Amino acid sequence: MWSIRKKVLQMILEASKDTYPNEFGAFLRAENEIVYEIAILPGTVNGDHHTIFQLWNKPIDFSIVGSVHSHPSGACIPSDADRRMFSNTGALHIIVCYPYGLDNFSAFNRNSEKIQLNVL
Repeated sequence: MWSIRKKVLQMILEASKDTYPNEFGAFLRAENEIVYEIAILPGTVNGDHHTIFQLWNKPIDFSIVGSVHSHPSGACIPSDADRRMFSNTGALHIIVCYPYGLDNFSAFNRNSEKIQLNVL
C-alpha cells in the first residue's frame, strides 16, 4: 500500500496554491512504497488546463514511481490526457485539487483506478 510523508503532501499543496490558477506538476520519488520527495523536471509548462512535462529531461532514476499534478478546477478525477500519461509514467499518480487542503487529493494506479494513499 502506498504512503506519502505529510510534509511532502503539504509541499505539493503549497506549490499548487502558488501556481494557481495554473496547474502544478512534478514526479514522485519513493522508497518501499513511501513517497519522500518530488522531482521537478526542467522545462515543465504549467497552463490553466494542462501540465506539459518535457519527458526527455526525466532522469534515469528508479526511485521515480509516478507523478503528481493539480487540478485548479477542483475536480480530483483524471482527464483522458491524465489517463494516457498514468499508463506510461509509473505506478502511482496523485491529483491535488483546489482549494488544496490536506483532504483535497486522490491517488490512482497506472490503470487510472483510484487507490488509497496513506499520509504519514
